[in-house]
Amino acid sequence: MAKNGLAARLYRGEADLNIVGRRNLWFGVAGVLVLIAVLSFAISGFKLGIEFAGGNTFQVPASVGTLDRAEQTVDEVLADEAPGVEVVSAQKVGSTSGEFYEMRTGQLSAEQANAAKAAMAEEFGIQADQISGSQVSEAWGSQVTSRAFLGLLIFIAVVSIYLVLRFEWRMAVAAITSLLTNLVLTAGIYSLVGFEVTPSTIIGFLTILGFALYDVVVVFDKVQENTRGITANNNVTYGEASNLALNQSLMRSLNTSVVALLPVGGLLFIGAGLLGAGTLKDLGLVLFVGMAVAFLTSIVLATPLLVLLKNMDPRISAHNKRVLSRRAALARGEITPKGASRAAPAADADEPIDPEAAALAGAAPKVGARPAGKRPSGARGGRPAGGGGNRPGGKRR
Repeated sequence: MAKNGLAARLYRGEADLNIVGRRNLWFGVAGVLVLIAVLSFAISGFKLGIEFAGGNTFQVPASVGTLDRAEQTVDEVLADEAPGVEVVSAQKVGSTSGEFYEMRTGQLSAEQANAAKAAMAEEFGIQADQISGSQVSEAWGSQVTSRAFLGLLIFIAVVSIYLVLRFEWRMAVAAITSLLTNLVLTAGIYSLVGFEVTPSTIIGFLTILGFALYDVVVVFDKVQENTRGITANNNVTYGEASNLALNQSLMRSLNTSVVALLPVGGLLFIGAGLLGAGTLKDLGLVLFVGMAVAFLTSIVLATPLLVLLKNMDPRISAHNKRVLSRRAALARGEITPKGASRAAPAADADEPIDPEAAALAGAAPKVGARPAGKRPSGARGGRPAGGGGNRPGGKRR
């Protein structure tokens, strides 16, 4: 790794990425993405699982053939027994009794479900008792949703109190805004791509809140360290100190996110993708998407928003103006930086130098120095030896 490469400078916190200075760009991008997500909610909505929309589930032994063939057969049966109802999702699941294909369909009556089950058994050439079925009411999904929203409100309230006590209210506002943006963007990806929303998805949404909060707190802790007592000097603005804190903690946040995404990616791509553990797909998907979005929002949104709020504080605003005024004066040469000595005026190179004047200038004493010359002799700088005052020297009679 090159000593001056980007990776090396990131590890040393010397990359000097101007993240805070470009906050208007990040706010604009975040605003556009949130608008797209909201429009997707209104136009496309969400693909709800049967736990939320209601429906039926049929489990067919995997020995009947491939998953695609089994799904096609069930669709044909439903077209005959319950016109208008079709397979919503199909996945391979495993249990102690073997592997099954789980088919989720729209809402069926009890008579339609029994007729479809008998027709499936006939098409697959198996016994009817080898196919299991169940029905889920949408009321259960509504109950799960209401409890999830209640949990979200409690989480936000507790986190807000903690951040106000640990930092300040502006940091609490910036952190909560970042968390909500993370939720909206993750939900927008679900809506745009058409991922199915299940109870596992709701659990994943609540889980990524804790990860996103951790990232924000790590960055804010460094910001607080860099900006403590910042108004006592006129060398750096609040935004510059916060941007330095971002650069110093950026590699730590990146490493944390990568380490967290690796097992989640294994759960999603290996467990659900290669091994066919379909029950892990919903949870792994929301965790992977949410953690990736949380890393981005904690870096490019939370701290720039904090700086925007802090710059509205009259004390910080006045400090920033002093720093900028001092820099302008330095640029004009009106003041000298602390620790730098003013250079003496240079003599004109064309003017002859008077040797006598130069000698006198060199012999001039410094201010406060003792006069030059020989020190008077005597034990006390010229006083007579052997006695003090006006007493004559010699033995007293």
